[in-house]
Amino acid sequence: MTFKELGLAEPILEALQKEGYTHPTPIQEQAIPILLKKKDLLGVAQTGTGKTAAFSIPILHHLYEGISLRDNRRKVKALIVTPTRELAIQIGESITAYGKYTGLKNTVIFGGVKQGKQVNALKSGVDILVATPGRLLDLMNQGYITFKDLEFVVLDEADQMLDMGFIHDVKKIIAKLPPKRQSLFFSATMPQDIVELSKAMLGDFERVTIKPQQATAEKVDQGVYFVSKKNKPKLLVHLLQERPKDSVLVFSRTKHGANKIVKKLSQAGIKSAAIHGNKSQTARQKALGDFKDGKLMVLIATDIAARGIDVDELSLVINYDLPNVSETYVHRIGRTGRASASGIALSFCDKEERPYLRDIEKLIKQPVPRMPEHQFVDDDSETEEDVQPKPQKPNKTSHPNQNKNRNRNRNRKKNRNSSGTNKFRGSKPKGQRNSDSQ
Repeated sequence: MTFKELGLAEPILEALQKEGYTHPTPIQEQAIPILLKKKDLLGVAQTGTGKTAAFSIPILHHLYEGISLRDNRRKVKALIVTPTRELAIQIGESITAYGKYTGLKNTVIFGGVKQGKQVNALKSGVDILVATPGRLLDLMNQGYITFKDLEFVVLDEADQMLDMGFIHDVKKIIAKLPPKRQSLFFSATMPQDIVELSKAMLGDFERVTIKPQQATAEKVDQGVYFVSKKNKPKLLVHLLQERPKDSVLVFSRTKHGANKIVKKLSQAGIKSAAIHGNKSQTARQKALGDFKDGKLMVLIATDIAARGIDVDELSLVINYDLPNVSETYVHRIGRTGRASASGIALSFCDKEERPYLRDIEKLIKQPVPRMPEHQFVDDDSETEEDVQPKPQKPNKTSHPNQNKNRNRNRNRKKNRNSSGTNKFRGSKPKGQRNSDSQ
């Protein structure tokens, strides 16, 4: 199927062609026909599957077909709510690209900056509004935004709304929506709270599910290093020095951890930047812009901030910290291996993160290949015998079996770090041995 076969308005087809879009992704192929019929939709899909186009293209089509573009007093007819500033900006850029020949206007509002420019944009007339929950509620309460003309509503990345504590704000927004509307609800995961939220928002809906295992298994070469926590910075420096021309996205579990990684890399002469909630909007946008433009090769991100990162041909994703939510692993590695490209995702796993690794492998229904032994071996590993309570020493004389146990444990540690797949050699995954020349 092609986009032309979907029956979209000619200006949208022209814009899609200019963007290089010819064939829809699975979620676009399934969702767009449903949305063109103005039915509500529940979409379960990870970031990177093309869902921004899946919901924005039908909205642009409907608005282009039905709105009077000569009316300078246009009010908001489509609302897209998303959790982060980066993702809001990304969605706004996509809508601008897809709708460039339609004459439709869109704007993006988010917190962390002064509201003056955003208010002026709203006053000048907007067809499509992309917003983060906090700033949206704030401007609603000030009387700058009304939903009386609203026809289309999208709640994107609903599970991240929950994680970020926006659930109460979102419920307040839903309560203000007009009863007659088309509602679109997207989430990568569906915990019970999200299920209940979708019921409050959707009417008679259809469901589209894109399974995360597809992207994980087919397009991304994965590997895991067993490494002690204290040796993670050394291993990261080692990998980055071997791939100086590759764009690398490094995931940290915490904001503080992201800052520490930047500091460690700086000490090794590697330029990087961090994006997370404590960074100013200006700093985050500069770091992300430099990374997209290739001026910055290494970006350190927390999961929430990374939801707005969409970089073509991202070479490598590194999980510096394994996530404690298995689905997050799939979202992370989905940053690479997009569209027709292949990708590489490497993870660091210390002894405390081994349960996370088991949960991830259970979710994706395959083992993550073990990387061959490396110089930063996991020297604080635990075996089953190591975690047993240590016996009291009756005297200074060692028991004859103690040396045997020590040797057995050393061998187990060595075998674990050298076991796994031949798909990777040393610290470079297959197909990336000549990365310095790329």
